[in-house]
Amino acid sequence: MTAQKQELMTGQVALVTGGSGFLGRAIVGQLLAKGLTVRVLCRKDYPDLIEAGCQIFKGEISDADLVDKAVQGCNMVFHTAAKAGVEEPYSEYERINYQGTLNVLKSCQKHGVPRLIHTSSPSVVFAHGDVEGLDESMPYPDHYDAYYPETKSMAEKEVLKSNSDRLATVALRPHLIWGPGDTNLGPRLVSRARAGRLKFVGDGNNKVDTVYIDNAADAHILAAERLFAGSPVAGKAYFITNADPRPISEITNLIIGAAGCAPVTATISPKIAWFIGLCCETIYKTFKVKGEPPITRWVAGELSTAHWFNISAARRDLGYEPRISIEEGIKRLREYYQKQESA
Repeated sequence: MTAQKQELMTGQVALVTGGSGFLGRAIVGQLLAKGLTVRVLCRKDYPDLIEAGCQIFKGEISDADLVDKAVQGCNMVFHTAAKAGVEEPYSEYERINYQGTLNVLKSCQKHGVPRLIHTSSPSVVFAHGDVEGLDESMPYPDHYDAYYPETKSMAEKEVLKSNSDRLATVALRPHLIWGPGDTNLGPRLVSRARAGRLKFVGDGNNKVDTVYIDNAADAHILAAERLFAGSPVAGKAYFITNADPRPISEITNLIIGAAGCAPVTATISPKIAWFIGLCCETIYKTFKVKGEPPITRWVAGELSTAHWFNISAARRDLGYEPRISIEEGIKRLREYYQKQESA
């Protein structure tokens, strides 16, 4: 049974950390549509967000004083800010993903904010091998092959541990968000496809879950509406997907096809990809090469294995149901790219 719902209403104040990002903007849009006062913590000014009525708090999530000012007076906080990728040293991921989250938690507790919706990642429970239809009972692994999932795991644990009768917390784990306005997954795939550098690790038949941007934002709003002290949602983590796993080759070619790219058929052996990843990591670390390596061991493992999840818990507790199908999402993405080209 879906948890009791408390409508988000005009007059309430919501902070969205990372509100200038892909997911953050989608959440901001839904909050504004519901009449909430929206604050955004981001690294620079965004005229479009200001014009939409958002109050901007400019700076880094690692700035405890800034976070404190942004949080004070809020009814809820959506914490989407994070450091992704694989190119930075551990200290950067720890500073943003872990210490930044601690800053948010401390300020919420200090100012009596009743609910915190934290954006986590399914990678916090990735070990080696395929993940097929598993649920939130998956344990955290003993070891991580990259700093991003390691520090996101540290952050998620702190968020869930901090759930109390004064601050209700929940962690959402959206998997591979895509759609119009994407600044990460889609552009990377399209860029590599156009450069002829996109290959599937393995035969490309490993199934993966993805989630369309509007559906990911929906899940955050639904969680906020059902999050209060003692609710079934409080203190839990939830996988969020489109509940439509596809072979990685199919979903990749759909996304790049929306941008006008030809389908990719090239493949590389997982073992070779893993070895190349090891070499890239060694070279970049030894010679302090800036930027992101072409591939790492973690990325090779992610691309060559199945990753799809059971979202029964999100359906039951949050009332979540992906309203935009992959086909509809691809249609919208194609229209988005067409507008970009004609602009």
